[in-house]
Order: sequence, then C-alpha cells, then structure tokens
Amino acid sequence: MEEPEHWHWQGPVVRGERTATHSTTDQRLLESRGATDWVHTDPWRVLRIQSEFIDGFGTLAELGPAVSVFGSARTPRDHPMYVTAERLGGKLARAGLAVITGGGPGIMEAANKGAAEAGGVSVGLGIELPFESGLNPYVNLGINFRYFFARKTMFVKYAQGFVVLPGGFGTLDELFEALTLVQTQKVTSFPVVLFDSDYWSGLIRWLSSTPLDHGTISASDLEMFTVTDDADEAVALMLANQPTAAAPRRPE
Repeated sequence: MEEPEHWHWQGPVVRGERTATHSTTDQRLLESRGATDWVHTDPWRVLRIQSEFIDGFGTLAELGPAVSVFGSARTPRDHPMYVTAERLGGKLARAGLAVITGGGPGIMEAANKGAAEAGGVSVGLGIELPFESGLNPYVNLGINFRYFFARKTMFVKYAQGFVVLPGGFGTLDELFEALTLVQTQKVTSFPVVLFDSDYWSGLIRWLSSTPLDHGTISASDLEMFTVTDDADEAVALMLANQPTAAAPRRPE
C-alpha cells in the first residue's frame, strides 16, 4: 500500500511531496543570486509606471487650486522673461494658487522662486533627462518621474489652467497637448494663456492662415487660448476658472 503524502503549505496552497518546492517564498524573494534581466522586462516597467502614478496621485491629491506654468529651461536669470516669470509666480501664489512647473531651471525656476518667496506652494515635477540635474532649489513639493506620460498627467490633472511663457520644443509639446485635450473635450473649462504676445505672434499668424486655410483646424479652435502681456490678466483668467463648489464624489 502506498504511503500517504506529507503535505506542505505554501501560503494558501497545499502541496504534496510530488509537487512540493524545496525552498520557501521568502527564501526565493531574498535570494540575491540569479539572472537580473527581469528588471528590464515590460511587466516590470508596468509596475514602475504604476508606481509613478500612485506617487503622483498620492502627493498631489490634496494640493488645492493650482496652475501649471511652462517655459524655457534655457532662460538665464538675468533675462527680463525670468524676472517676469518670477513676478507671475508670486502673483499666482498670493492669489491662493499653487504653482506647478517642470522643476527645472530657467522659466520653471523663476516661477517656482516667485511662488516660494511669496509663501505659496511651489511644485516641481521633474523628469529623468541626461542633461538636467534635478529639481531647482525653489521647489517645496517635488516629484521626479521616469516617464513623460505619467508626468504630463499630473500637469493636467492637478491644474485648473496653463500659463505658457516663451519656450522651445518641450514648451510647445505641453501647449499643443493642452489645446488638444480642450479641443477633444477631454478637459472642460481649462484656460490656456500664452504670455508674451511678441513671442507667440508668429505661431498665431501661422495657425490663423495655413492650418485654418487647409481646414485642419476650425476658427473656434483659435479661441481656446488667450494671448496677454499682463501678469494680472493671466492670474485673473486662472482665478475665473476656480470651481465654486466641490463636485459630488462618485462611487468607485
């Protein structure tokens, strides 16, 4: 007669001798030897992506009213636009709005500096890049991201509007992403302000002619943004978009 098998518990699983493993789950978890290719696989990347969203949501969920400010990382501290961005950041903070930037140098640093020195919340959402060295010193709430798309979600989700100062490809990327979200009604009542009419005039002339003439945008699309040289007007447009009451929570 065959001897009965001895049972081995593996968490909630019961294994007989024929199917038993010869180490515990903790032993395998803490085992430092073996191949390391798994840390570069897509399933592991999915977990990293998930963690970035969790960290972002958890950190910013109670931020309160905020505005995302974009502009060039290459603007030097002695440039007039740096001074303007610093003043704008201060005005936003004194109006009770947190200031969110990409956390880098240039315009981002200036807006963070103005907000921080005005006693406001100065948020920096950094990104892992080979040529940037972390968050600027005026950030008082910061997160560093690996993935652009996770970072971009935070810029939109936790801001009630964008103020876009002169900048390059990165700034244009954020601008057109915001306009696309408004155009496709993925976000509603979301003001976009282009600051410095002289800088943006060429782009606006092109939008008003070539894409419009070719029918690839509508005339109403050109009303999705406001161009100004007045920091007070930019702040007023952001304040006008504050929700009057909290929306009722939906069941999860």
